[in-house]
Amino acid sequence: MIIRAKTRVVKIGNVLIGGDNPVIIQSMAKTDTANISATIREIQGLEASGCEIVRVAVKNIESALAIREIKKSIEIPIVADIHFDYRLALTAINSGADKIRINPGNIFKEKELFAVISAARDKDIPIRVGVNSGSLPEYADTENPEGIKMARAALQYLEYFEKNKFSNLVVSLKASNVLTTISAYKEMSRLSEYPLHLGITAAGTIKDAMVRSSIGIGSLLLSGIGDTIRVSITGDAREEIDIARKILASLELRTFGPNLISCPTCGRCQVDLIKITEELEKALSGICFNFGKIKKNKNECLTEGKQNFTVAVMGCEVNGPGEAKSADIGIAFGKNQGAIFQNGKIFKIVSSATAVHELLEIIKKEYC
Repeated sequence: MIIRAKTRVVKIGNVLIGGDNPVIIQSMAKTDTANISATIREIQGLEASGCEIVRVAVKNIESALAIREIKKSIEIPIVADIHFDYRLALTAINSGADKIRINPGNIFKEKELFAVISAARDKDIPIRVGVNSGSLPEYADTENPEGIKMARAALQYLEYFEKNKFSNLVVSLKASNVLTTISAYKEMSRLSEYPLHLGITAAGTIKDAMVRSSIGIGSLLLSGIGDTIRVSITGDAREEIDIARKILASLELRTFGPNLISCPTCGRCQVDLIKITEELEKALSGICFNFGKIKKNKNECLTEGKQNFTVAVMGCEVNGPGEAKSADIGIAFGKNQGAIFQNGKIFKIVSSATAVHELLEIIKKEYC
């Protein structure tokens, strides 16, 4: 069991992060925020995929003003991402942003920070201090390793907020280097109780991003660090949600439906296991979203039956009930047929042609 680090609770729209609240999944719209209809369509797609907080780029006044209209058509909280011009933060706050993200590397004048703090306090919304390794403040020290330097820069920046008695804060410390990111978050967690938003920035296309994020975000979560996460991918943002969910489910921090395991196949396999597994995975991805109770997130699987069960698909008798005995239910294939098993014991032989259908019928009946 993972023991999570103690952090303060922060409210972002209708979502609570920090404390004992679930680790929340975030993403960022890739559209021009000023293009209201396109941004709404993308965010609605992210919502349907399971995104719980969305960030939008606010690069000009049109983008800041667009937030008011965008909010009318979405359900999840919206975060305004601000760089360079603090006045955009003020406009975004007045337009109804649920949180503001500012960068210490390019918004640092005390007069400007005070204006943002005052506006956020008036609307009772949090501010994310988002440190990025590519744009550290000028005052960042040069003696410590990069990760430590990032954390110390964030803490120095936060002193101004604390001096002005503003503690409604979230912190992120992102680098493209996994080890630097891990070091920064561990140092920050050691020295403060601010809720932390995890991510590896500029992680690359889907394969690289999946590996870097799984290692970086996953190792921090395993250490009990992190209250929200964002998997950054150069590509479809909906993939970010899918990978984030898999990371959380793998660490048993949250449940999003059945856990599917399958063998990699070898020369002993006599069926098209890849096709069978993909067919089953697609079916299972929807099965838990159509029944049971809904809580916290409409896409999260919290049913009246078993909330978390494992389904195994194995290509031969070697990787059958024996190696998959920890699975609640599964199927092991021979030539043109499969043996369905529960808790390591075989109870039914089926043809490979009907295997997925029969397995699903049992799952619906006994686990949902």
